[in-house]
Amino acid sequence: MEFLHWSCHDVALWIESIGFPQYKACFTENFISGRKLILVSCTSLPRLGISDFQHMRTISAQLRELLGVSEPRWSRSVADPPHDDLTGFLKTKSRTGQHTDSLTLQQFLTNSSK
Repeated sequence: MEFLHWSCHDVALWIESIGFPQYKACFTENFISGRKLILVSCTSLPRLGISDFQHMRTISAQLRELLGVSEPRWSRSVADPPHDDLTGFLKTKSRTGQHTDSLTLQQFLTNSSK
């Protein structure tokens, strides 16, 4: 989970490394750090300035691979949790603060099972 420590510049280098150097500024100008990557999806990419559908699909797939999360199921029952444990942990880690800085996946899993 090294990406959690990435700066905006590191994210821009990553977006370049997956074949989209034209979008580096979209991420740096919107202050997208590694912690904020979990919040980026196909729905948020147009707000960052990325509107090509195929590029959005590819970037979203690469993000899911980087983060180790699966694509949300559209057929999910409303009774099911909105996401898996890893996605919940990463969403929590996207925030800043002393508690989230020190939170580990094991602590998150222990707290969420209570």
